[in-house]
Amino acid sequence: MATDRRVSRVSSLIKREVSQMLLHGIKDDRVGAGMVSITDVDVSGDLQHAKIFVSIYGTEQAKAETMEGLKSSVGFVRRELGQRIRLRRTPEVVFLEDTSLERGDRTLHLLNQLQDARKEEDEYIEPAQDD
Repeated sequence: MATDRRVSRVSSLIKREVSQMLLHGIKDDRVGAGMVSITDVDVSGDLQHAKIFVSIYGTEQAKAETMEGLKSSVGFVRRELGQRIRLRRTPEVVFLEDTSLERGDRTLHLLNQLQDARKEEDEYIEPAQDD
């Protein structure tokens, strides 16, 4: 088992290298269908598995196409990681869609709606007290 510090360093290296591959290395047109950014990389303690969380901006169709393109390029990404990062074994790579940004945006929107509703309620109650 690798130390937490080592896992963190490998995770950040994978994130940096895969980001570079998204910009310059992956030639699949489906990957360019939506704007892709890597939000997080989760590497297992034995450095054998890497979950790469991606956030995709665009329509639902563009998101689906982009995920298909990323999943089909897993072999290329793993081979490139093996060449760019010096590890005994190159981790198995899995791309997962990260929807946390969308959930956070939706939550903020709901909180803002509640705040606006409370302001309207307070404004409605205050004039009634003046009578």
